[in-house]
Amino acid sequence: MEESAVAKPRRTVATSTNTNTNANSTTTVATADRPTPEPPGGLEGEGCDAEVWEMLSASFLQVQSVLDRNRVLISQVNENHQSKVPDNLAKNVALIREINGNISKVQSIYSDLSVNFSGVVQQRRALRNGAGGRNGEKLEWSGA
Repeated sequence: MEESAVAKPRRTVATSTNTNTNANSTTTVATADRPTPEPPGGLEGEGCDAEVWEMLSASFLQVQSVLDRNRVLISQVNENHQSKVPDNLAKNVALIREINGNISKVQSIYSDLSVNFSGVVQQRRALRNGAGGRNGEKLEWSGA
């Protein structure tokens, strides 16, 4: 395995308030053993666009971060629910709203990624078919 494709441990740290003690705690969610993906044949491989690969990777890492945060929030909601303490149950409302907001963020990231990726594919087809920008200008994509 090439050195650049070796799995590097990554951790997502989320801070939450322990509703039983009102103390802040830090939860570390391990995301190790998830190698940063590299396209087949490497970044210099035939038919691979490093910019597009970076756009995809950045978007997927952003989504993973939001999903890791939701995992922490869901765990807190479950703890609050199991405690059956009225204050803890009331705090679940805000936690569930944050979870819903995070789901919207993930949807937005994927939507932006889809638009950007489609635009890049259309630009590449136009370039391949000889319909590039004026005076050989490079066609751009808006970063995610």
